[in-house]
Amino acid sequence: MTTIILTRHGHVEGIHPPRFRGQHPVPLTDQGREEAGMVARRIASCWRPAAVLTSPLARCIITGGIIAETCQTGSRVEEGLLDLHYGEWQWQTHEDVKERWPHPYAQWHSAPHLVRFPRGESLQDIVLRTADVFRRVLADFPKETVVLVGHDSVNRAMLLQLLDQPLSAYWKLVQDPCCINVIECEHETIRVVRINDTQHIERAIVRPAKQPASAAHEPGMT
Repeated sequence: MTTIILTRHGHVEGIHPPRFRGQHPVPLTDQGREEAGMVARRIASCWRPAAVLTSPLARCIITGGIIAETCQTGSRVEEGLLDLHYGEWQWQTHEDVKERWPHPYAQWHSAPHLVRFPRGESLQDIVLRTADVFRRVLADFPKETVVLVGHDSVNRAMLLQLLDQPLSAYWKLVQDPCCINVIECEHETIRVVRINDTQHIERAIVRPAKQPASAAHEPGMT
């Protein structure tokens, strides 16, 4: 059986107020590094990963490096885990995007599967990327455990595929920084046995006050 531990990078700047970060280079904050250490210790206490694969963005590489060091394994970049490109929306606040692109912004929340960001990507683009990553992991790591370090949108896209859910269900999933998702693959059977597990984070870090629902889990927080 192949076991995939899917996590998200640690906390970064721009969450409050939220911005469409996507492929914009933002480093981990001190809190993000703490979270990376916590998820690393959680993984090391429960599994023995053969490898850690990360998005090419620094916030994932650093998170993955901390996990790999703690688990005493190797870490490498996997281009297919690269975050969604928001095009002209990238690094914009939600208020600015809503004012300049009111219809696409509303559609992003009501029908995300129909949106292509101006001069950017769509959810279908990251579905193709993450599907290729999943196939390579199954081929390269049979009967082993692998950690994938991705982003909010990347993780949602992969989980929706594995759960046989449409992209229109995008907003029904949540991916907090350094959460744990567990996927077990044996022969033709794929089971998602855990989603957005953050008990290792919530017990150790006092979180900021909750934001309104429309802003709390924006994929711009990736």
